[in-house]
Amino acid sequence: MLRIGLTGGIGAGKSTVSATFDELGGIVVDGDVIAREVVEPGTEGLAKLVEAFGEGILAEDGTLNRPALAAIAFSDEEKRKTLNGIVHPLVGQRRSELIAAAADDAVIIEDIPLLVESHMAPFFPLVIIVHADEEVRVKRLIEHRGFTEDDARARIAAQATEADRRAVADVWLDNAGTADQLKAAARTLWNDRIEPFADNLRAGRPAPTEPRLVPPDPEWPAQAERILARLRTACGHHASRVDHIGSTAVPGLDAKDVIDVQVTVASLDVADDLADALLGAGYVRTEITEDVAKDIAKDTAKPGVDGQWGKRLYCSADPGRPTNVHVRVDGWPNQRFALLFVDWLTAEPAARADYLELKRRVAAEGHATTGDYADAKEPWFADAYRRAWAWADATGWQPPQ
Repeated sequence: MLRIGLTGGIGAGKSTVSATFDELGGIVVDGDVIAREVVEPGTEGLAKLVEAFGEGILAEDGTLNRPALAAIAFSDEEKRKTLNGIVHPLVGQRRSELIAAAADDAVIIEDIPLLVESHMAPFFPLVIIVHADEEVRVKRLIEHRGFTEDDARARIAAQATEADRRAVADVWLDNAGTADQLKAAARTLWNDRIEPFADNLRAGRPAPTEPRLVPPDPEWPAQAERILARLRTACGHHASRVDHIGSTAVPGLDAKDVIDVQVTVASLDVADDLADALLGAGYVRTEITEDVAKDIAKDTAKPGVDGQWGKRLYCSADPGRPTNVHVRVDGWPNQRFALLFVDWLTAEPAARADYLELKRRVAAEGHATTGDYADAKEPWFADAYRRAWAWADATGWQPPQ
């Protein structure tokens, strides 16, 4: 099952996107629909709202008068929190029931208006944000939904900012154009990313990557932060730390467009136990179970003992963001070196330039796979390993907290 979080500010157009995904075969779990369902006459939700906000929020027929409730709840921060505290748990419970009833291989689109505000983004392998500028949204709310301008601006102000949404967005769909243009963008996204992502998960297959070196991308740090949040959520207390490692973690360094992450655990048994949780987060297990051991006999500074080079490697099934998740044991030499390597290259321009020259030379050889590319670099790492630990001894380096 692939679960996708879909959200956007009020009036941005996410309903158009969710309807398009529904047409393409996705199962849409609509937060707005559920939110209305849980406060229908006779429900626990409506009774609690009346208790909190008074009989004035009811229409003559006993149904919820939504504009009346909005006028009260969105004018005051504490009242808005009260509203959310009543409705959100009921919506979450109903959403869980609908998802549990879906097929194991389904693509679930969870249309959640307050996904960002409720800090739910890390629970999804893919988060899609539909965006439109505030003035466009105000105009739509007035013309199509009967809002007054003051009510429209109050609703927008009560929701997440554009910066908040960008911080969690794996996909940003801009709805500045027509509805047809937005539908076309949603179809392209489905065909090029969502359906291949789902197919890869069903097959237990990582998304393909290319051994192609690219200039540093200013988006890598933000992309890594979203991945780290997702993995911390998936691994929970089983991970003592989760870190962005590898070349994309070194500022200004050319790299393959693959984010490398290290999850630190207490044992390889724990690494194996995380397989289901990581699959739910969009990462499939590979057959790789160890790193290439370095010559530790010649390196008195290196911690650990022979044999401690095992790991588990999980890779993203998402073709839009290739990611390698290295699950390693706390204190083992490969776990420590992954952290050291980033700090060493960041602090030492000469080492960074040396590694960049190697990467460019190996890339120019035209290796067919990323595995071949990595193997071609391995002889350099034997010496770099000793050099990095010598630097660590000289500087008093310790793994960052």
